[in-house]
Amino acid sequence: MAKKKFVLRIEEDLYTAVEKWAADEFRSVNGHLEWLVFKMLKEAGRLKKGQDERPPQPEE
Repeated sequence: MAKKKFVLRIEEDLYTAVEKWAADEFRSVNGHLEWLVFKMLKEAGRLKKGQDERPPQPEE
């Protein structure tokens, strides 16, 4: 699956918190944000059948 690139503007203190959380989970900030978005979409029932079977793979 191709990845879409976009610019995200976020407050510095929020970025710092995400950066720390990502490091604690051994993920990149990008990978962690992707995981968070996936988790929230799944919990909200916003994913199509089959999309909710596995979380995005970590970056390599």
